[in-house]
Amino acid sequence: MKSKSAAAPVQARWFSENPDKAWGEKFFLIYTPIWIFQTFLATVLGYGKTMGDVVSIIYSLLVVGPFVVVPFLIYKEAKAGKPWYQTYWFKANLYIAIFSLIGNYYGSEYFFDVLGMVYNYPNLHWTFDATLVGTGVQHTPVMMYILTHAYFMTYHTTAMVVLRRLRTSRFGQSSAWVFPVAVFVAAYFWAWMETFAMANPALAEVFYYKDLNRMLSIGSITYSCFFITSFPIFYWLDEKLNDTWGLIRTTAAALSASMLTFFLLDLWTKYIGPL
Repeated sequence: MKSKSAAAPVQARWFSENPDKAWGEKFFLIYTPIWIFQTFLATVLGYGKTMGDVVSIIYSLLVVGPFVVVPFLIYKEAKAGKPWYQTYWFKANLYIAIFSLIGNYYGSEYFFDVLGMVYNYPNLHWTFDATLVGTGVQHTPVMMYILTHAYFMTYHTTAMVVLRRLRTSRFGQSSAWVFPVAVFVAAYFWAWMETFAMANPALAEVFYYKDLNRMLSIGSITYSCFFITSFPIFYWLDEKLNDTWGLIRTTAAALSASMLTFFLLDLWTKYIGPL
């Protein structure tokens, strides 16, 4: 006979039980193919080889801007029951903006010196890099900081949907190891997919890896460190109706994920070394 106090199993679901978060996730997913098409078109037409600093930043803002501007315009405060700066769409953007900023500032140095990534944008001169991390031979264009926001928002949102479906499934509820394994698989998947997608002839003159095969296999594990640390933290952002995050907690979470990533990248460099 079952105990009356036993908790009923959670129904498997793709989107959060928090309607505010579910709306944000659905919007980010809807916009994803649009920004991917924009970047694909720019790549095919070779705009990256000719745009200067100002134009490249304007282009990047046009790609990333809808993640913030559209929800601000169409998601009414009355529907959310809270001011816009307390909604999930805003806090998710805040988290990803911080994580992308630190990832580019410090993480890019590991891509340059450990993974053999090469940027060759002679038309771009505005860069922003760490001073004491890395050799300083290569630099990160400001444009990359903005575009990374779109990439990371899509990676995190798609991962959250899949992870939630697994975690709330009967299998996920009965096996504690399902979630961490799924985090690693999702992290490696996006790391590998981005590397594979960027390795195309249209970008060969401005972006490439010195050893693509090793980057796809081993290097993708290194890159996945970004998501192994961030996905489990980002997952809980406003996940529960009775535990919504404030801006300070959201900022602290993004900084924590960034520091953990920095630590893992450095440990990888120390014990595994460059490709």
